Amino acid sequence: MTKKTLTDRRYLVPFVLVTLLFFLWGFARAILDVLNKHLQNEMDITITRSALIQVTTYLGYFLMAIPAGMFINRYGYRRGVVFGLMLFGVGALLFVPGAWMGTFGAFLTALFVIGCGLVFLETAANPYVTELGDPATATSRLNFSQSFNGLGGLFATFAVGQFFFGSSAGGGSVAVPYALLGVLVLIIAVVFARVQLPEISHADSEGGGLKGSRVAELLLHRPLFRFGLLALLCYEIGEISINSYFINYVTGKGWMTDDMASVVLTCALAFFMVGRFLGSWIMRTVTPVRMLLGCAVGTVVCMAVVLCDVGVVSMVALVANYLFEAIMFPTIFALALSGLGDYTKSASSLLMMTPIGGCGFLLMGLVADCVGLTLPFAIPLAGFVVVLAYALRMARAK
Repeated sequence: MTKKTLTDRRYLVPFVLVTLLFFLWGFARAILDVLNKHLQNEMDITITRSALIQVTTYLGYFLMAIPAGMFINRYGYRRGVVFGLMLFGVGALLFVPGAWMGTFGAFLTALFVIGCGLVFLETAANPYVTELGDPATATSRLNFSQSFNGLGGLFATFAVGQFFFGSSAGGGSVAVPYALLGVLVLIIAVVFARVQLPEISHADSEGGGLKGSRVAELLLHRPLFRFGLLALLCYEIGEISINSYFINYVTGKGWMTDDMASVVLTCALAFFMVGRFLGSWIMRTVTPVRMLLGCAVGTVVCMAVVLCDVGVVSMVALVANYLFEAIMFPTIFALALSGLGDYTKSASSLLMMTPIGGCGFLLMGLVADCVGLTLPFAIPLAGFVVVLAYALRMARAK
């Protein structure tokens, strides 16, 4: 594969603007991983009950993904982004009255609204980035943008983790970080409401004029797209469940305090971010399928080592897993959308239902509460095995 530019000069400004959105939802999703442990401490709830934080947020993704795709199909990428930012900002600000009420249900309501907003952002931004340049570099381009998702996650776990667990500010109100986030997001919504983003038209308009249900039916009859959808779901089960369970696991093992665990999780997310930048660079010369295959093998090996429960070696394998899994979401996403033309927006909305896999943390919590701290990692291992099978299938197809 010859080396090619990441994007065209004419698309540089929209590419930069949309890439900034990846930082925002990376921040919003990573907060959940420290919020989970914080509310366990503050409200004295079990791992299983605290998993409702992830379940509620990603339920918003599942329920609103197809409506988001329909909205973006009708009104375009820019309006989809603006509407998503507005929902995101309002949901974040709902944490202020939620903190005053002091009930778990109030926080879950706010998180559901945030999830609904995030799915609009991701349904618009992920496919849009793949189309801002040469199709041959679409996967590399999406990996680069997704790297800022990792940067947002890294910043969230460190800054918010220190706010919640740090010795000088331990037990800080959840309203503070969410109120600041809500104000920032609404300001960015105003910016996007005033800029012009080019809409991408396709020469192959095979999807034009068909109703959403018919397009979805046609897409699900494509074996490679269907397998890509399953692989993305299984990846989300693995990635989100590990992030959400990380602090519970390392503190439950007695290896570190909540404060130190949030710092180590930040370091793990730094590996994740580096993995995406590195993957984006490597895929300018190496095929995405080959890259996905190698990384899938890496995640399976890492999870197997964690399950062996060999102390510090398992801890190293758990952190190393972040480096291998980093390129999986954008790579599977771009591969699944490849060559779909006017089906792209509808296909993206189906793919953005997959964060419901974050509910896998609920199953991990149940296993942890009933059996032990290590066995729950069998769940992400199974997810990464499916990703490996998808990579092998795509390698044969190529």
